[in-house]
Amino acid sequence: MRWRIAILVSAAIAISYLDRQTLPVAVKAIEREIPLTNEQFSYLQSAFLLAYAFMYAGGGKLADALGTRRGFTVIMLFWSFACLSHGFALGFAMLAISRFLLGLGEGGGFPAATRAVTEWFPAKERATAMGIINGGTAVGAVAAPPLIAAILTLASWRWIFFLTGAIGLAWTIWWHFSYFVPVTPAEEERELQGFTSSSAKGLRWTSLLGIRETWGLVAAKFLSDAAWYFYLFWLPKYLYDARGFDIKAVGKLAWIPYAASGIGCLMGGSFSSYLIHRNASLGTARKLALGLSAAVMPFILLVPHVRVSWALTLFSLAYFGQQSWSTLVMVLPTDLFPRQVVGAVAGLVGFGGAMGGIAFGQSVGYLLDHGFGYGVVFLLAGSFHVTAFLIILLTIPVVAPLSFETKLQYEAAL
Repeated sequence: MRWRIAILVSAAIAISYLDRQTLPVAVKAIEREIPLTNEQFSYLQSAFLLAYAFMYAGGGKLADALGTRRGFTVIMLFWSFACLSHGFALGFAMLAISRFLLGLGEGGGFPAATRAVTEWFPAKERATAMGIINGGTAVGAVAAPPLIAAILTLASWRWIFFLTGAIGLAWTIWWHFSYFVPVTPAEEERELQGFTSSSAKGLRWTSLLGIRETWGLVAAKFLSDAAWYFYLFWLPKYLYDARGFDIKAVGKLAWIPYAASGIGCLMGGSFSSYLIHRNASLGTARKLALGLSAAVMPFILLVPHVRVSWALTLFSLAYFGQQSWSTLVMVLPTDLFPRQVVGAVAGLVGFGGAMGGIAFGQSVGYLLDHGFGYGVVFLLAGSFHVTAFLIILLTIPVVAPLSFETKLQYEAAL
């Protein structure tokens, strides 16, 4: 049953990535009615990410308060209607509002997914489960270019948003009647590790932010997601502007890096779980997989200097490494924190990631509109994951369940 739950949650993540890719992939068709500069395109992504950042933090609290089943139901309903609203936009301002509302809804998705993993899976299976769930990012992103290209051959760009919003509403019905919280060995394991309701009950964000490991995860996510949101939102536009692609070419080829990201999701989580089954420590399993994922990311800086086939190959390598990395970073809160606060911690981590996406996304728009070119942008993006890995090594020396009373007293004394 728990693997069916993983697939169910993965489907929600697939829908979220389909929804957030609608605008980047369809931007050329949208620009015929609503002209957009590079900086305006950045503002649209920043509107999404600003709301996403705050709701990622708030969505974690929402999931903790309402529970995984009800919380995810509310979250998906909101973002599906927000996606539908794009189809009624008449100008830049209306697109920005719809983008903001979509981010507000989608921000709660991953914290709720993290709670579901904590409720259903023991530590030795969590990375694999998160890999399956995170693989939904690839399914949605792979589906977006050909699906959007097909819709545009038959109808207006507005129908892209109407149809994708309807898919989200259909998933909500499936979720509402399928999910329940089990009494599982995963929860029994947490009790044996010393996690009790009293040790975590009532912890606020201020308390969680007083813990070094929380800051390490937030800072690492800030850097790595700065690169990821650039790849995610700017790949179609890069292919349009720098490589001369049209919508048919993007629909035909732009899905390839996203497919590689799906393999990365599964490989990163599975490799970490394999090491644990081979009696490696939890810390070794997580950090070795994270280090290998970060090691492939600097190759992206070569993209502007090679022909398009090699550029797509390098994008695919970066997408593979990023999503292998992302799977493992999302698992770390479940390794360190108890179920009572794991949604809140995941929310703070996601907040950091979205703020990184905003900071770098705005920088990209400025750099491109002021003549710096993509070479500088890829050079910066290629350095972020390596730096993030070093931060994790410094701030999380041991991957093991935290003793909250001892930890909070220690951090307060520093």
